[in-house]
Amino acid sequence: MTSEITRPEKFFLEKFGLTERTLERTLGAALGKRIDYADLYFEYRVNEEIGLEEGIVKKAARSISQGASVRATAEEKTGFAYSDEITVENLQLAAQRACYIAAESGDPAAVAVRESRLPSRDLYPVQVPPTDVPIQQKIDLLQAIDRIARASDSRITKVMATVASEHKVVLVATSEGWVVGDVRPLHRLQVTCIAEDARVAGKRQMGTFGGGGRAEFGFFLDGERFARFAREAARQAIVNLDADEAPAGFMDVVLGPGWPGILLHEAVGHGLEGDFNRKGTSAFTGRIGERVASPLCTVVDDGTLPGRRGSLNVDDEGTSTRRNVLIENGILRGYLQDRLNARLMGMAPTGNGRRESYAHHPMPRMTNTFMLAGTTPPEEIIRAVKRGLYAVAFGGGQVDITNGKFVFSASEAYLIEDGKIGRPVKGATLIGNGPDALTRVTMVGNDLELDEGIGTCGKDGQSVPVGVGLPTILIKGLTVGGTQG
Repeated sequence: MTSEITRPEKFFLEKFGLTERTLERTLGAALGKRIDYADLYFEYRVNEEIGLEEGIVKKAARSISQGASVRATAEEKTGFAYSDEITVENLQLAAQRACYIAAESGDPAAVAVRESRLPSRDLYPVQVPPTDVPIQQKIDLLQAIDRIARASDSRITKVMATVASEHKVVLVATSEGWVVGDVRPLHRLQVTCIAEDARVAGKRQMGTFGGGGRAEFGFFLDGERFARFAREAARQAIVNLDADEAPAGFMDVVLGPGWPGILLHEAVGHGLEGDFNRKGTSAFTGRIGERVASPLCTVVDDGTLPGRRGSLNVDDEGTSTRRNVLIENGILRGYLQDRLNARLMGMAPTGNGRRESYAHHPMPRMTNTFMLAGTTPPEEIIRAVKRGLYAVAFGGGQVDITNGKFVFSASEAYLIEDGKIGRPVKGATLIGNGPDALTRVTMVGNDLELDEGIGTCGKDGQSVPVGVGLPTILIKGLTVGGTQG
């Protein structure tokens, strides 16, 4: 175990016989004379998921996946091939195919692996891999959640809880001659509660809460965090059970701290990814140095936060992650880049090259994306609103990258009336344009919070874990869709 944690390349050597010579030969076969860059990506992953429903374990699954991929790039063209069996023969075949796809011809080139190095930091020093925690310990936790959620209110009729664990070892070797690896733990706990009103047939509502990160299993036990998750899921279900139908119209909207940052992630963050801007399909294309938001807005993507779900020691191209200021006091400062798009745009990689697995090519993706705190107390922001909506949590949403238009469903929201938080409402959706919405931010709270650690981002069929965050903010005028006209 120690060698795996401190030296991923030793793990792959011992498990698959992956020698330095094998890396050099494979990179040489992929590189050729017309290839600008080539890399190898190796992955060994163990996943485990335990699900409880009605106090009974309804799901217990464990899987192991392993594989390697070869990528070769020639100008804008990328050749990519992978194998779920890590052998010298398969690596050579994948390298030849990747080279041919990218350049259609090529002779093997000489590559020397000059440097094998560790990440410059360890953001998640976990000693016991999440998938090594005894299953019974996880079941006990889920059963405790079931009891706590039901005890919180007699109207809670159904509780579903899931704990998912992952242990992943990766290794990246590049045609530039260096090798870097990473060991990535990940936990996620989610609780869903159903509340029913016995007085009204068919009246029921749902609440969901959870969290996790790259940490020891004890993360959920610290301060009885798991109990808070259970009570929050139950509370949200009860709030929605008693909620009125949401009004519709154009009104001021206050976004609460933490998870509402998912709106920032979707409506703005994706538009700042390098591939969309290189291709000219983003609403932010060619606008670096321009004002794209209120002067109160500074947006950051930071993959270096210890233990966070979206953090990485190195990205999936072996580049160290970093803190990237994307929008500073309303001015667009840069994009999120992987190696390919950075090279084609004449920019530096930002540590945002990410992929779902060895069977997927890397692309620019977010890590932990959030807006920095302002100076205004959140209660002062609420007092500034005559009539509006206070959105505390969100469910699903959609965004069009080309124009920034979005639609988000609020899973917990309240009316604001005469500067006070009023009755809860259900069925509220926020409709707007991301870049436009940022220009309408007139107040930013001093209460920045990051989400609890449940975010998963989808792009081009690939899913990766991410983090979001936000202080309380006031957006002056958004279209709210509801069930009351």
